[in-house]
Amino acid sequence: MLTHLHVKNLAIIEDAEIDFYDHLNILTGETGAGKSIIIGSVNIALGARVSSDIIRNGAEYAYVELIFEPEDYIWNKLLEYDIFPDEGRLVISRKIMNKKSISKINGETVTLAILREVSSLLIDIHGQNEHQSLLYADKHLEILDRYKRDDIYPVKSRVAEFYAQYCDIKKEYDSMSVSEEERVRRISFMEFEKNEIETAGIRDDEEAELEYEYRKLANAEKIAEAVSGAYEITGMGNINISSLISKALMILSEAGQYDDNVSQYADALSDADNIIADLNHDMSTYMDEFGFDEHRFKEVSDRLDFVRKILAKYGGNTENMSKYYDKLKKDLKVMTDYEEHKKELDRKLADTREKLDKECNILTNIRLHAAQGLKEDITRALSDLNFGEVIFDIVFEKKDSYSSCGMDNIEFMISTNPGEEIKPLAKVASGGELSRIMLGVKSVLSRTDRIHTLVFDEIDTGISGRTAQKVSEKLAYISREHQVICITHLAQIASMADRHFVIEKGIRNERTSTQIRALNDDESNNELARILGGAEITEAVLNSAREMKELAVKRKENIL
Repeated sequence: MLTHLHVKNLAIIEDAEIDFYDHLNILTGETGAGKSIIIGSVNIALGARVSSDIIRNGAEYAYVELIFEPEDYIWNKLLEYDIFPDEGRLVISRKIMNKKSISKINGETVTLAILREVSSLLIDIHGQNEHQSLLYADKHLEILDRYKRDDIYPVKSRVAEFYAQYCDIKKEYDSMSVSEEERVRRISFMEFEKNEIETAGIRDDEEAELEYEYRKLANAEKIAEAVSGAYEITGMGNINISSLISKALMILSEAGQYDDNVSQYADALSDADNIIADLNHDMSTYMDEFGFDEHRFKEVSDRLDFVRKILAKYGGNTENMSKYYDKLKKDLKVMTDYEEHKKELDRKLADTREKLDKECNILTNIRLHAAQGLKEDITRALSDLNFGEVIFDIVFEKKDSYSSCGMDNIEFMISTNPGEEIKPLAKVASGGELSRIMLGVKSVLSRTDRIHTLVFDEIDTGISGRTAQKVSEKLAYISREHQVICITHLAQIASMADRHFVIEKGIRNERTSTQIRALNDDESNNELARILGGAEITEAVLNSAREMKELAVKRKENIL
């Protein structure tokens, strides 16, 4: 579960920390206090897109840190990413700076892709507009597959594997659908390129060797002048290094008979004299042998131009040219043995299609069976959420083509009022109804999903009265087996909190700043009274808040 949140320099939050608990965590506060920024910070830490203007004015960076205590089965999955426990904790952090951000898991920098994959194992966040996703049939299929994930995902994985194979074979098969004239033309062109590469005979390091020799020949005059000048300084000039060392050596040799240290200096100079002598000999030999060969220079220059031209045409370097050559030979053989290869592809395509059909049918049958259970469970959940005589159904349609998810299109159908014709969910439900339907779906999935932490940002939009009471009971029901973190503006939901937090905006150091703190029982009653009574909190309102809290405790006992 999510145990700790630390937010620094994010929008109007200067520095805020919160310790979450298991079961139902409720966050309330005045409009504009920064409630959604708190949930937004969790999303940011988990890899959501973010602009640098989210950084608090005057700060160099924004920082969000989440601390989780995952269950053992999640650690087994995290080990695949080389993520290891830190005293049983998983620490996710993200630092947002101007034009860049850095994400870390347990101190190790990770990509946003890995961060999002890891977070998908830990937390499910229902944002303010997520219920809108129910308007799209793809979401319906995703919900169904999550409902029976242990049965569906293994088959779905095989479907995706065979579909990828099918697409690869189909692509190759389609590319072979050419006329005889086109086939002959391709063979001719490929043979030309193959012969060109073979005739070029370019060795692996030849370009580098030619470049070295070209530079040497092109700068022959500079090289000769440099070596000659150095040789004159070290051994040929009137005053040169070699003669000076010899003179110094003679002086030290006379004094060396009186002091062993001086003898050591003489020995060192003797070694230097030998090194200079050897160097002079090598430079003399080099100058005798060195010369500019105009014929060789043209030969190297022409060959280097040719090698560069061929490499540029076939990949830029010998490694890429070699890969191109291997593929060329393979493609040439395919075109040469055209009919035979096409028959082989046709056989592979039929074989893969047969396997894909089989797995797609298995997947469809599992989904049909799962859909019956999901239909019944969602119907019950919607009834619990004050939908009355709701009718909910799941309609299947076979697609005309394969996909990595199979060949099923499904759509949720609903009638929320007696006597109304059942219609596609997208055409019937209002915004408030969609929000409740999504909560019903989440409550059903919570029994099969292995994600422990669920976050709801204003799930209560567009509801009140008895419906709000039903929503609060559903949240309490989900929190029996899950950690639930919920932002709300309704007292009916806030009263069900196992831990109640208030988000407040105030002035700190002459600047607006948002803070969050946990409430004790009396403070929680006062916050409920504020929600119920508005600006003026009377004793009657306080009594109503206490009564609401007492009733909530009794309802939770019945739920548990």
